[in-house]
Amino acid sequence: MPQIRHNETIDTLLQRRSIRAFADERIDEDTIFSLETAAQHAASSQFLNDWSAIRIEDPDIKQALAQIGKQPYIAQAPLLYVFVLDEHRNAAIAQQQDIDVNSDEFTLNSSYRFSQAQNDGAFALHAMETAANSLGLGCVILGSILNDIDRVIDLLGLPQYTYPLLGLAIGKPAQNPAEKPRMPRSMQFFVNQYPQHDEELLEGLQEFDEQVHQYYDLRNTARPVDAFSAQIAKASTDKEVLVRNFSHAQRQGFELDK
Repeated sequence: MPQIRHNETIDTLLQRRSIRAFADERIDEDTIFSLETAAQHAASSQFLNDWSAIRIEDPDIKQALAQIGKQPYIAQAPLLYVFVLDEHRNAAIAQQQDIDVNSDEFTLNSSYRFSQAQNDGAFALHAMETAANSLGLGCVILGSILNDIDRVIDLLGLPQYTYPLLGLAIGKPAQNPAEKPRMPRSMQFFVNQYPQHDEELLEGLQEFDEQVHQYYDLRNTARPVDAFSAQIAKASTDKEVLVRNFSHAQRQGFELDK
């Protein structure tokens, strides 16, 4: 059987947990500078640097984001960022180079650039999260801020050609959650091509379901977590996610049909 090769970086990644309770301790400026610099060193497609991150220090904005996300711990995080897909800066640079951003020749608002900037923002967020974890801090990624995209856009004053991606809450952990089970490698890593038969693809699912069902999430310690299959079945008919579509992108100037 293959064995994991351990070093500081791999162990930091393997020990990753989502932390939703933080000690009431400020994050010092050197740490903030280190985390932001680490995020800037993430990969950037075509070197477009088409993301930005807004550090939220205003308690009222924190509280508003907590209400949007329906998660009180968002407002309690010592360090809170919202990562933003950002082609506005590049559009401003293009205008300085005499590009007409209102013409049909302008493509920074296209579906490809939108997707590309999403990826780059996620890379940067993950780099910041990993850096924070390596310094002994805890984090939780906040997809919940997308519950009300229009309100987030207004709260953060996001201009044309920007779009909220994810939040990241950071602080000294005040909880120690158990490691969440991970899917068997055979269900996620394939050689040369995707499995051609679902029976092969789902081999190992029953054992994974049992492992997940035995896991207790600190958000609800009174009962075990639903089996993975049950979670997927529920998610597959969850209509609440339909409001998190990209219809809001048109308001921000993106044309996702081109």
